[in-house]
Amino acid sequence: MTERRQYERFLIEIPARMETISTNKKQVFEFQTMDISAAGAFINTTEQFPEETRFKINLTVPSQKIKDLTGAKSLIESEGNVVRSTPTGMAIQFDKNCRIMGLRGL
Repeated sequence: MTERRQYERFLIEIPARMETISTNKKQVFEFQTMDISAAGAFINTTEQFPEETRFKINLTVPSQKIKDLTGAKSLIESEGNVVRSTPTGMAIQFDKNCRIMGLRGL
């Protein structure tokens, strides 16, 4: 079977704070990733979300090198949408706009 993914996927569990982007009401969830790539992530959750559900996503990435250089943890902020939902989680495709910033005091 040929690999269809464009980017390498890494099996890593990191905290994922996700906020729905909706005109109805804001919902905030705290999840964990199961794996991540430059294009998206698989998020562990037993909650089912419909495909195309939009999220603002904040991933806290522990990095000793970033901490040594800046004294901060790294945070990746992006938006994305659900492209697949299963009983154990959901696949999120990130938008092309992604921001990496430092967090002090965490």
